[in-house]
Amino acid sequence: MSIPTVATPVTLTPKAANRIRMASFGALTMLVIQFVLGTAYSLYGTAPTSSKSVGMFSSPLLAIHVILGILLVIAAIMLVVRAIQARHAPSIATTVVGLLVILGAFGAGSSFAQDGSNGASLGMALLAAVAMLCYAANLVILGKPGASERGSGQNSRHRNG
Repeated sequence: MSIPTVATPVTLTPKAANRIRMASFGALTMLVIQFVLGTAYSLYGTAPTSSKSVGMFSSPLLAIHVILGILLVIAAIMLVVRAIQARHAPSIATTVVGLLVILGAFGAGSSFAQDGSNGASLGMALLAAVAMLCYAANLVILGKPGASERGSGQNSRHRNG
């Protein structure tokens, strides 16, 4: 005979929330920088054509864009790991979607470097925007640091009496 058990909800510790929050802010910052680098290369770099691809490290601007993209994939993977460790379902959802769209943008960038397709360039930009929304959503979902502690009524200035 087995004894039925009730699953207790896992509460997000302030330390785990802060780690996810700060890593999300870091990923969001990296995405904004990526977006700026991609736009700058699109405007001032040598665009690939269907008959001539460009190397991933053919210009300093593109090289920084590629290296930051690789670091962004690593950061997104680490964010998923942190969210899973914290067992916080909303953060797990946003970080997994963020990782998937970053991988999609990485694939679109690789495709763009091969043939210069406008669709691949647009895909990179749109997927980067979705990733930005995912990590910005984490900042909203997790709230301000210590917000749950402040809302518990322990502040002496708000006591009646």
